Amino acid sequence: MAKKIKVKTTLVEMDGDEMTRVMWQMIKEKLLFPYLEMDIDYYDLHVKHRDDTDDQVTIDAARAIQKYGVGIKCATITPNEDRVEEYKLKKAWKSPNGTIRAMLDGTVFRKPIFVSNISPAVSSWKKPITIGRHAYGDVYSNFEMRIPAAGKLEIVFTPSDGHANSIPVFDFPSKGIVQVNHNLEESIVSFARACFTYALSEKIDLWFSTKDTISKIYDAGFREIFDVEFEKNWKDKFKKAGIEYFFTLIDDAVARIMKSEGGMLWALKNYDGDVLSDMIASACGSLAMMTSVLVSPNGWYEYEAAHGTVQKHYYKHLNGEDTSSNSMALIFAWSGGLRKRGELDKTPDVINFADKLEKAAIATVEGGTMTGDLLALAEKKSSNKKVNTQGFIDAIAQNLQKMLHG
Repeated sequence: MAKKIKVKTTLVEMDGDEMTRVMWQMIKEKLLFPYLEMDIDYYDLHVKHRDDTDDQVTIDAARAIQKYGVGIKCATITPNEDRVEEYKLKKAWKSPNGTIRAMLDGTVFRKPIFVSNISPAVSSWKKPITIGRHAYGDVYSNFEMRIPAAGKLEIVFTPSDGHANSIPVFDFPSKGIVQVNHNLEESIVSFARACFTYALSEKIDLWFSTKDTISKIYDAGFREIFDVEFEKNWKDKFKKAGIEYFFTLIDDAVARIMKSEGGMLWALKNYDGDVLSDMIASACGSLAMMTSVLVSPNGWYEYEAAHGTVQKHYYKHLNGEDTSSNSMALIFAWSGGLRKRGELDKTPDVINFADKLEKAAIATVEGGTMTGDLLALAEKKSSNKKVNTQGFIDAIAQNLQKMLHG
């Protein structure tokens, strides 16, 4: 056995839930541990463990990313009432992704994984569309409550050096619900700068869209910051690079994107980015065919799978039934984190391993061996073969072995 590649600095690992947790373990055992010597700071974000620690484990994981710089996260459950009952939880804890992103701030960049034998469902798309998703605020760190009866809703703002100011919001004629979102100007500026930086580094156009015709303060605040930042710091750089930035309403952007050839960075607020990155991923084959990285202005990086925990397959797995779950996004979370760790540590052998891991995964699909979600979409060939969850990872392991050792 060849000598293992040393990962110089500690990696933060965040384990997850259900079928993705099962695949996560397979990936480590078959694709990583045979080749890498790693010091891992491990956090178990299984929903029951989060409940047992009153979600402190999620906070600890985010602090570890702040300490070491790079974290790699499995998919996790955000519990609703059904999940509270299923796992006997104390309460419906907030999204662990929302908690981590609020602590790290920054922007989530999501990009579909293109393979030659699967064409996007949108026939005009020839190049990957990257989503730049603001990773702070909106519904993920909101305030909400049930209105129990008729009455007046007011918001009170008390400046740290002034008197309280009460603003009437709505007179409820009967029961209802309310939600209050917030954001920080500093975070929006960081979001804008991250998107301009990414677009310039990739030499691709940048689109930004909100609904500022309706939301004349919240959404318009985002637009104003992007406009000021572009005019002040990026206009000449974009012109020199031959790329453009433009703003359009989100409904217009959705209509335009469907007729474009792709190849741009589409910047979106937190919730908008969540929804539309899933649309882009699904149209490019599968929610498991999407890379996702949170880039913090503080120099912290968190790599994750953009999809959920594959709940239905997990129940089949528990019943001893065969599953064909796609592990591509989980593999690319590890490869992305390892590549960034190698770049920060200046260890080219780690970067090379990450590159070959991705090439092995793509070569497996393009060679016709794939999970059920991809087989239904792939170009029809006699060499195509559907494999189960473990069989897919085993096939990638064989290709990786060949690429590393011939």
